[in-house]
Amino acid sequence: MIKITVTSVFVTDQAKALDFYTRVLGFLPKTDEPAGGARWLTVVSPSDPDGVELLLEPNGSPIATTYQQALREAGIPATLFGVDDVMAEYERLRGLGVEFPSPPVAAGNATVAVLDDTCGNLIGIAQPIDAS
Repeated sequence: MIKITVTSVFVTDQAKALDFYTRVLGFLPKTDEPAGGARWLTVVSPSDPDGVELLLEPNGSPIATTYQQALREAGIPATLFGVDDVMAEYERLRGLGVEFPSPPVAAGNATVAVLDDTCGNLIGIAQPIDAS
């Protein structure tokens, strides 16, 4: 069986990303090891510290930079995180100064809000819409 153990998001500054993803979004630091001229720097959900790790990967190549910029310009989130209450999380994060291009909206089977991670990405937070 194959399972996801690490996924990544390109970031413009690893230290700034670590601060944002831990202090603001509430993830926990997991791994911080030297990796060439950068770091193998991962965070995890506090509700699943042994679960999937998010690698804060430096966008040190022109390909990564172009990809990151193209997603942002198109308004496409680089990744999507699940939340129990998207409106409460939206308000909490706005209170911390996080910028959202627009308020939460219904999108298919979820309510989604898109935020600026301060490191070159748009990130989505989503709450499934209860179909019952």
